[in-house]
Amino acid sequence: MQPPDPSSVRIDGPWTHHDVSANGIRLHVAEAGSGPMVLLLHGFAEFWWAWRHQLVSLAEAGFRVVAADLRGYGDSDKPPRGYDAWTLAGDVTGLIRALGERRAHLVGHAWGGMLAWTAASLHPRFVASASVLGGAHPLAFRAAVAGTALRRRQRSQTRAMMHLFRFQLPIAPERRLVAEDAAFVERLMRAWSGPQWTHTEDFADTVHRFRRAMLVPGVAHSALEYYRWAFRAQFRGEGRRFTDDVGLRVTVPVLQIHGDADSCILPETARASAPWQGPHSRFESLAGVGHFPHLEDPARTDKALLGFLTRS
Repeated sequence: MQPPDPSSVRIDGPWTHHDVSANGIRLHVAEAGSGPMVLLLHGFAEFWWAWRHQLVSLAEAGFRVVAADLRGYGDSDKPPRGYDAWTLAGDVTGLIRALGERRAHLVGHAWGGMLAWTAASLHPRFVASASVLGGAHPLAFRAAVAGTALRRRQRSQTRAMMHLFRFQLPIAPERRLVAEDAAFVERLMRAWSGPQWTHTEDFADTVHRFRRAMLVPGVAHSALEYYRWAFRAQFRGEGRRFTDDVGLRVTVPVLQIHGDADSCILPETARASAPWQGPHSRFESLAGVGHFPHLEDPARTDKALLGFLTRS
């Protein structure tokens, strides 16, 4: 069977699709509404469509909402390099400038959330606020995995992120991601989601679309490069430089939305991000929700987002 064309991710809806040149690459975005800009950044094995609920609800509330396919995903360019934190943060700020805005509210899930926090640290003048769903500050996450946090918590978070270590191997992880029509994506989503969502038609449809998007040529390799840079940088000088660059408390307010059933980024790891939050920050815990608050419970997620964004 032929792999899907990248343009297959341009799903119709109450939004428009277009391409934007930013930071030396082409990024595909879906956009809706007008007003202050909210830029939505998806996580691993997703694409812009992960934000279909928020594209509608935030646009109806008076925001210009842009959901991007991150570098290497969906119908955006998939260059062989550029998956380090500085380049990815440059993609975000370059996209804000290319869309004619001076600042934006950043909303990110998992890797997208860590990218939002990184952009707020490296380029604060472009960021009005940062909302992080199912994620943690990069240094809180690193501490939990590497063992500088409490030993018991470290063991748990390390077990939760065993895929990070397996992804460091060459070639084999790419093959595993796309084998059996990307069945591994579904296994991860079932393992990380809260129990209620996995029995719904919405879950089945979401998994189907994410699996097909992973089969787009180049996506599997690009998605893994995020993990590979994050791991290998810890043993190089750039890792120390990154620690210095993101080590201070950000100047913008941060909203963390986290499911109490998240088995990927554990709730205690997320809460350990507090030292890096800016003023007027908040932590919202969603009972019964796993790693995907924006998909599992869009109503509660959108209520928390709108309450935060309208005051930021």
